[in-house]
Order: sequence, then C-alpha cells, then structure tokens
Amino acid sequence: MPLVGVATGVTPDLDQCTRRRLLGAVGAAGAAAAVGLGTTGGGTAQNETDGSNATTQENGADVDSPYTDTYRETIDSVVLVTISGSGLRGGGGGGIGTGFVIDDEHIVTNNHVVQNASEGGIEVQFSNQEWRPASIVGTDAYSDLAVLRVDDLPDIAGGLSLSEAEPVIGQEVLAIGNPLGFDASVSQGIVSGIDRSLPSPTGFSIPAAIQTDAPVNPGNSGGPLVSLEGDVLGVVFAGAAQTIGFAISARLANRVVPALIEDGTYEHPYMGVGVQPVGPEIADELGLEEANGVLVAEVVPNSPADGVLTPAGRRGPGSGDVIVAIDGEEIPNQDQLSAYLALETSPGDTIELEIVRDGEERTVELTLTERPNIERPGTGIPSGPSERPPATGP
Repeated sequence: MPLVGVATGVTPDLDQCTRRRLLGAVGAAGAAAAVGLGTTGGGTAQNETDGSNATTQENGADVDSPYTDTYRETIDSVVLVTISGSGLRGGGGGGIGTGFVIDDEHIVTNNHVVQNASEGGIEVQFSNQEWRPASIVGTDAYSDLAVLRVDDLPDIAGGLSLSEAEPVIGQEVLAIGNPLGFDASVSQGIVSGIDRSLPSPTGFSIPAAIQTDAPVNPGNSGGPLVSLEGDVLGVVFAGAAQTIGFAISARLANRVVPALIEDGTYEHPYMGVGVQPVGPEIADELGLEEANGVLVAEVVPNSPADGVLTPAGRRGPGSGDVIVAIDGEEIPNQDQLSAYLALETSPGDTIELEIVRDGEERTVELTLTERPNIERPGTGIPSGPSERPPATGP
C-alpha cells in the first residue's frame, strides 16, 4: 500500500469550522484516505478536511491512565495549522495540519504542510481555541521539517522537548494532532521500527525515521509522536496503512530545527553515491563470507566519492566497492548508511570508510560536502514494501 501523506490539500473555511460541517466532510476524507489516493503538488500532501482545535478537556471524573496524563501534559502545546494558500476565494494550496510548540515563540511542523502557504496565509489554533498568525522561519524539504514563529503565544502553551534518546522498539507512544480535522485527538501505539528510510519527492530519502502502529491520518502531519513521559520522539510524516505510520526522528529534528531557527536552512552532508544492498548472490560473487554492507552501484561525477570509491558499473557487482563500516561503525544496510551520515556527520567532515574491493579489505578517506540542489522531478512514493526510491544515495 502506498504511503498516504498526512498533510494539506483542502482549503478550510475558517468562519465555518464547526463540528456539524466537519462530520459531513470526514466521510469524503475518510474514503479518500481508505483508497490511498496519491499526493498533491510536489510534497506528500493528501486532501484533508476542515477542522478546529478546540480541546475537549473538561472537568470530570479522574481517570487513572498514563495516556490521559500524557495527553493532558502535552495537548496545550499542540496546535492546528491552517493554510490559506492562494486565499480563501477558491485558490489552491490550502489545507490543515498539526504543529507543536518548542519554546516561547517557535512551532515545529512538516515542510509539506506549509510549502504552499502564501504570505500571511498561516494561522494556528491552540487548545483553548485562541488563534494566532504564524510566519515561516525556515524550511527543509530534505527532512520535511519547518519552523514557524508566533509572536504572542497563549500562556497555556509551554514548549515540548525533542528527545535526544534513540526510541526503543516496543516502546509505547502517542500521536497527537488533528486527524481528518478532528481536533485535539490522540492515538496510541508502539514504536514498530527505527532507522527507516522514507521516500521523498526530493529524490533523497528521509533517513532515521520511526515506524509506529499508532494510527495517523490526513491532518496529523507535523504533530508530535510522544513517549509516555511527554518527550517528542518524532514528527509525524505519513501513514501507509491502518497500522503503519511514520515519523521523522527527533534525533534528526534536533540537528535540523536549530539551524532553521538560526539560518532558515540546513546543510545536509553528501557523499555522491548510489548504493544497493548486498544479498547472498552479490556476496557470493564478491567472495564475502557474509551478505553484509552496501554495494556502491554508482558514483556521481565531481562528488566527494568520485575518485575515492569504485562503482559496480556495467561489469557487474563483483567490480564495485562494498562499504562495510564508517568511522568504525558497522554499516549493514542502506538505511544504516543514511542514518549514520544524517545523525553523525556534517559537510566538511572527513570520514573513514572500511570497504571491500576486489576481495580485499581496505580503508579510504572521504571528505563530505554540502548536498547540492538537484533539479529533478518529484519521486513517486513506492507502491509496495519491496520497492525503494531511485539510488540517488547519500
């Protein structure tokens, strides 16, 4: 099943965001999500419904639930993000998403939530139903992250913390946001996987992502995936099925977000290789004892890898280098290669690669550069779990 972007697409009528209208609209939006409609524009956006972010937290019977406790501790920092795009007079590019406050003026969301916003076209609503205008501080299409600024945050909104710790498979999590326009919603699940590589319309994959079975739907984009301690483990990105969702790792956000606040952009490290996994057949041809590492399938001309690494080329996989470790860290697959570069390196760093070339182990050094701007059409979302995006590589 293809990934369903959980972003924006339908321009909300901000004067008519009532639950009666919402319930009628959700039927159509739910049907669209169920058949896995494709994306809109250049991002992973999926058509969405109108909605508000009015909280349902009212005084009532106390409930002894860790989920309730976490929800109450975090919901006031979670916002509805509305995009008017080209305006509310029939213009395109509008819609809704989710965001969350991280300090006394900044909100994190997805790039694809705000990428089509016109100047002055972003409004956010807090759990107490107060509205504020927001402006874009910085965006990064490669990590699908964006930072907004609100000059006068309501007193209720405290900042949520981006976790520095690696999430643990099986760890309980909550996805908080506005799925299908239903405001201030929460869904519960676990961390199903880590270090996933997500396909991206930029042509480069989004590394180190978190997989979860907490349901995420159109409208959840940009919302927090939190631990029961209330720490943000990831920024919700997309859903592929009812029990498979994805979030951009807080570990990656911790590198990108400060740069977006400071400079408006983020520089990603770049090797200039396309790689493929080493399966048993390739391992046998290369004379490897184990099917491990990644085969260098191509090297981009004039990139850092040019002249340092040897691609397989037309002579078959037996002629190419296999990367097995970076700076002493084992690289068993493509996902780990992308995650290591994204989380542990920066442009200008010189890394030490352990490779196998012509059956012999050797070490080479390579100096990373900033990822170049590559003009290319948007990469389609894979239609099945066995498919991967083109080998643009790290």
